[in-house]
Amino acid sequence: MSIDSPNSPTAGDLAGHVALLGLLSDNHSSFLRGPAEAPPIIRHALNNGSSHWTSETGVDLEACGRFIDLGDRPVGEDDGAYLGIQAHVAEVLTRGAKPLLLGGDHAVTYPIMKAIAERHGPVDILHFDAHSDLYDSYEGDRYSHACPFARILEEGLAGRLVQVGIRTTNAKLQAQADRFGVEIHGMRDFDVRGFRPRFDGPIYITFDMDSLDPSFAPGISHYEPGGFSVRDVLDILHRVEAPIVGADVVEFNPRRDVHGMTAAVAAKMVKELAALMLRNADGAAD
Repeated sequence: MSIDSPNSPTAGDLAGHVALLGLLSDNHSSFLRGPAEAPPIIRHALNNGSSHWTSETGVDLEACGRFIDLGDRPVGEDDGAYLGIQAHVAEVLTRGAKPLLLGGDHAVTYPIMKAIAERHGPVDILHFDAHSDLYDSYEGDRYSHACPFARILEEGLAGRLVQVGIRTTNAKLQAQADRFGVEIHGMRDFDVRGFRPRFDGPIYITFDMDSLDPSFAPGISHYEPGGFSVRDVLDILHRVEAPIVGADVVEFNPRRDVHGMTAAVAAKMVKELAALMLRNADGAAD
């Protein structure tokens, strides 16, 4: 099955839709490159016929007519091109759709949130990750994939930042978390069954593939054992009741995948996130 891909940007023409958009960007990765290659591979996993399009929550993305694929956006190596991601996301928002972004590394979430905040104001963020990504600068790069949430919070682009799955905190990162009032739920004491994400208003969900234990998602750049199972993440997501104004799936590195396992997991996350975005009514102001 192939999702339609209209290209002409008409204001409001996708109202009520969830729009899939790939961001081919990993210039701000540390250690390894490769996540820029992920969006078309995730899309192939979605469309290869190995599974159908109905989510576990019962939403048929093929039949509902409100899930659409807008293709990929190449992102150049310079900072201007990277910050231009904001304009790509703003175009989706102008068309009335909720953006579901495929990274790319986690650096993309900063310009994404600039567009989200411009449209909706500072919404709350539910962040799945092994890393808190709160460094002020990493290896001399303030736009590093290790820094997006420092940029987001210092610019007031989000209200609450709730992080789950974290298992790499150090003194510098803890100081940043204290500075910004970040709510960190680390893996060491995490109660998967008891955790219920509660938010008073609309939220943005950012899902880093390395929040999962690498046994479930080997196609990532930074292996950090001791993470979530796929079932853990799905159970948390299915308890989200807040309206979702946007989401991303980032840090899948196809160069390290094994037999397409991680691509399949990423596709599963896309399907479940899209269904939740359609199910949970959008309470954000236009």
